[in-house]
Amino acid sequence: MLSLKDRLTEILINNKLITATQLEQALKVQTTKGGKLSDIIVELKFVKESELITILSEGLGLPLIDLKRFKIDLEIVKIISVDIARHYQIIPISKMGDTITLAMADPLNIFAIDHVRSLTGFKINPIISPVQDINQAIEASYPDTSKGIIDDLVKEMTVSSIELVKEEKEVSLSDQELSRISREAPVIKVVNMILEESIKKKASDILIEPFDKKLRIRFRIDGILQEQKTPPKTMHASIVSRVKVMSELDIAEHRVPQDGRFKIKILNRQIDFRVSILPSTYGEKVALRILDKSQANLDMKKLGFSDYALEVLRKMSLLPHGMILVCGPTGSGKTTTLYAILKSVDSPDKNIVTVEDPVEFQLEGINQVTARPEIGLSFAAALRSILRQDPNIIMIGEIRDYETVDIAIKSALTGHLVLSTLHTTTAAGAVVRLVNMGVEPYLINSSLVCVMAQRLVRKVCSHCKEMYVLKNEIAASLKLDPAKIGKLQFYKGRGCEHCFNTGYSGRTVIAEVLQLSPKIRELILSGSQEQFVKQQARLEGMKTLREDGIAAALKGQTTIEEVLRVTAPDE
Repeated sequence: MLSLKDRLTEILINNKLITATQLEQALKVQTTKGGKLSDIIVELKFVKESELITILSEGLGLPLIDLKRFKIDLEIVKIISVDIARHYQIIPISKMGDTITLAMADPLNIFAIDHVRSLTGFKINPIISPVQDINQAIEASYPDTSKGIIDDLVKEMTVSSIELVKEEKEVSLSDQELSRISREAPVIKVVNMILEESIKKKASDILIEPFDKKLRIRFRIDGILQEQKTPPKTMHASIVSRVKVMSELDIAEHRVPQDGRFKIKILNRQIDFRVSILPSTYGEKVALRILDKSQANLDMKKLGFSDYALEVLRKMSLLPHGMILVCGPTGSGKTTTLYAILKSVDSPDKNIVTVEDPVEFQLEGINQVTARPEIGLSFAAALRSILRQDPNIIMIGEIRDYETVDIAIKSALTGHLVLSTLHTTTAAGAVVRLVNMGVEPYLINSSLVCVMAQRLVRKVCSHCKEMYVLKNEIAASLKLDPAKIGKLQFYKGRGCEHCFNTGYSGRTVIAEVLQLSPKIRELILSGSQEQFVKQQARLEGMKTLREDGIAAALKGQTTIEEVLRVTAPDE
């Protein structure tokens, strides 16, 4: 029997789907990097996966099945283990007499067929299905094994440890007992497994939340909280203690909030975790912020800004003095944008100093100060000292009060470029917010050069992206061009193993950029309301958040649903 590689080569050449040159190129890639020839041909975009599967089905004389439309009997699935299914990328879908029908990504893998035949005693009837569909079917049909792993780890704990933790509801454990339990192998394994899983899923936060009868663990993935498999409530105290030990916090203190951080190596990467522990009704709640430098993208051109926004930010960041504000709610990527601007203007002839609470990432060549209000090192106090350090560019993590904004504006007026963030929903709203904080309009006009409001939207998964035409009524409600309604193409993700069946993978930014033109400065000086400032900015070419989001959706970067989720309609 020919191997799939030989038959695949024969079928593709005979059907003139690829040329001999393309085949030779694919074989060279396989020799260098390994992997399946069929996967390489698809990755090199010589043939679409759907075409490849169809041709294989016809060429091999094997039926083709669409597993997404096929309901798999969960009793049949139990014939082979999940490990075998994942290893060979196969799944049993039916049984008749002494024969089972096996959906296979590689139907000529005689080793897989022989192995399953010897394990089960059944004859094998192979059929062909895309590897992506098989993997999705495996994840949907087999029970999640992570719960079993946690259960096994719990069983590894000594009997005394389990008894002590079970007494948590009535009698609190002594600090010595908690310290001992937190250093036992099973607890370490559970915490490490939670941390590792969060990194694999590219989460930004981990929440460990105790309730009356259960413990809940959630990951924030691409800005959305998703519940995970959870250890029993009895392990809560030991998990919290383990996190405290790693963060070098007071393991004996349970009444007041504690903050800390730790660094560990996971999947060959150094990952920083920022820890916040908060006493709640049913125990201490833990929030961990994941700071993964390898995932941090500080290249302005790769963050996803439109060409217009990029051009304005580049021009404003090269000014010798003035103030640039980045606005948006918590978690909208403001700090990342400021870091990217700093990296783009950093050079040996510039003295750049930041004051943050806390410092998110250490930037090489940039002086970073962590604000500590509890000892009197507030943003305002740090700024006063920074001004004596002869800086060219100052970044302030957040403008929170009049004292901070007053020093920031004075710094911008005295020859410094000042970057900061403000919690407002729109760019025009930032101007009104500064006035409400007590800043005189003439000072705003003299110092402020640019305001940008931004949001993060989830990107459509590139592995399962599908095109569709937006319904007319939705298109009309979005005030799209009537002449193009019914013709505009948008995209969405079908859901696959790469995006954990969400249809989204990663995030990109949408933004509205307000430049202070002479007419806008006149409006500010006359005390005009936010909508008039916004109206004038739009007349001068500013795209609103909603408009920039729709433009990103039309490019296939995100979905209309995401844009509607994070932006408000324009008046």
